[in-house]
Amino acid sequence: MSHAGAVATWSVLSPLAIVAGALILIALERWRPYEPRQRFLRPGFWDDLIGYTFVQSYLLGIAIGHLISWLDGATGLSRLHLVSRWPVAVQVLFFLVTHDLYIYCFHRLQHRSPLLWRIHEAHHATRDVDWLSGSRSHALEILINQTIEFAPIVLLGAAPEVALIKVTIDALWGMYIHSNVDVRSGRLQWFLNGPELHRWHHAIEIRDGVNFATKLAWWDWLFGTAYWPPRKPSGYGITESFPPGYLRQQLHAFRRRGRPQTSDLGPRASDPRRTSPVSS
Repeated sequence: MSHAGAVATWSVLSPLAIVAGALILIALERWRPYEPRQRFLRPGFWDDLIGYTFVQSYLLGIAIGHLISWLDGATGLSRLHLVSRWPVAVQVLFFLVTHDLYIYCFHRLQHRSPLLWRIHEAHHATRDVDWLSGSRSHALEILINQTIEFAPIVLLGAAPEVALIKVTIDALWGMYIHSNVDVRSGRLQWFLNGPELHRWHHAIEIRDGVNFATKLAWWDWLFGTAYWPPRKPSGYGITESFPPGYLRQQLHAFRRRGRPQTSDLGPRASDPRRTSPVSS
């Protein structure tokens, strides 16, 4: 199949896969919920769906596309075709692994830096972690992360369908790791991130931050930030007040506030470096 044909195919397949994945996770959350108390139309549902998922994603997609096009025009890097001769599957795997390592490092830094925590706080403010929670991220956070994610795909000369394939994987995995589904994947959590590990990243009793990985859990196990105790979190969110509404949440990142201590940032395990045994 030509690259043009692959792009045409993935342009249709990608939204269909994302919608199908969302519907499957919604059904699983109703059939086998991890937290039965959580409602489908929970507080902030419409802000997350309309404000973040649809409006913000659409507008930032346009802005990021123009920014990357400008970078390519200014540098001409894509004309070097540095990865063009690689098989498409190898290109996708390369960008998945390298970007996942970047996200682990940047995500960990966000929980240490008062400045970067401002644009990450919105993601942790939700009291209910479900299939839609992953969409709630500040516009500046998305602008930074997705530019760094997709610029190398373009600048290194990857096949045009690679970005569409990666968008699909990103969306499906983001919904999955936040889903309120009682998943029990056992030792697979050593390698692939899932709800079992990621819900502890959102736990309200976790303050220093743990389980920063997005797709590949091995980063947390390798760097000593994995945390998987044999109990349920007491709840989710942050202890600080956070406003409702998409626009107010965007502006909240810029409000004047006292200078926090590092230990006050982010969702604190008593010792996040201590990892519990993996149960099967």
